[in-house]
Amino acid sequence: MAEKSFYDVLGVSKDASENDIKKAYRKLVRKYHPDVSKAKDADEKIAEINNAYETLRDPEKRAKYDAMQENPFAGAGGFGGTGGQGGYRWEDVKDQFGEGAPFGSGSFRFDDIFSAFGAGRGGAKSSRQSSQSGFEGYDHFGDFQQAGPMPGQDQHAEISVSLDSVYKGDDYSIKLNVPTRQPDGTVSHEQKTLKIKIPKGITEGKQIRLSGQGAASYGGGKNGDLFLKVIIDHDDNIRLEGTDVYQTVNITPWEAALGEKINVRTPAGTFGVTIPKNSKSGSHLRVKGKGIPAKQAGDLYLTLNIVNPEVSTEAQQQAYEALKQSFADITIKR
Repeated sequence: MAEKSFYDVLGVSKDASENDIKKAYRKLVRKYHPDVSKAKDADEKIAEINNAYETLRDPEKRAKYDAMQENPFAGAGGFGGTGGQGGYRWEDVKDQFGEGAPFGSGSFRFDDIFSAFGAGRGGAKSSRQSSQSGFEGYDHFGDFQQAGPMPGQDQHAEISVSLDSVYKGDDYSIKLNVPTRQPDGTVSHEQKTLKIKIPKGITEGKQIRLSGQGAASYGGGKNGDLFLKVIIDHDDNIRLEGTDVYQTVNITPWEAALGEKINVRTPAGTFGVTIPKNSKSGSHLRVKGKGIPAKQAGDLYLTLNIVNPEVSTEAQQQAYEALKQSFADITIKR
């Protein structure tokens, strides 16, 4: 029986977009992750899923895979199978990390996890094989030369940190199932807790590198590195633009009209700000240097949002009626 294609594994069509492939991958990882799935074959499933995603997520690898699918006899090797003479196989793909929440306020999420590569009958590949592209190292998908130790692949994942940790710097801990290659070529996983330093002032999308915590090596080479992409968690009334922080602040109509000093709780601390008279919803108050404290600190922008109190008593109803009469000659453009 023909082996399932990577498209079949992810449940997408051959013309699926990159976004469709990513959505399908995330859905399957949530379903079959060994930490949450009760399926007996969860480990094999997640390996198969990672295997397929590693190829289809990368346009260049996907194009090569499609070409080989159309002409399977172009070379002796193979994607995802045991291959022929001197072939290349991916049977050692495992979900590299156990999804464990850190101590404190952080979390560890899987998104674009790269699979580890297993060596086929042709042995290890030369240093021409890069960790960024698993297929650069062999010619026309055929045999490849014996060339000493092959370093483990770098792994990529995400870590969520609080905005408070970004402002102050913090120490996080995550639990990982770290892969270790045994002398017989099999891969075992050892659970260990890694401590991570969250640098003060780090911005969204920056990566933290953990040396030697990536995929296991071949032939005594160095393990790959683990790169954690920083995702910053924050309240819904906050958005980030680089080092600048935008925070929506609710104010009353009289504070907007008359101008008052109010206390505002911000990621930079609680301090008093003065609302200018006749302020309008959507206007910004800039607090210089109170954004993310990077090497060049950003600014904090307080976006004013005028909130009208609900009328629940007769006295409040009369107060609004009096306000209406006071501004009877005012015309508002609608």
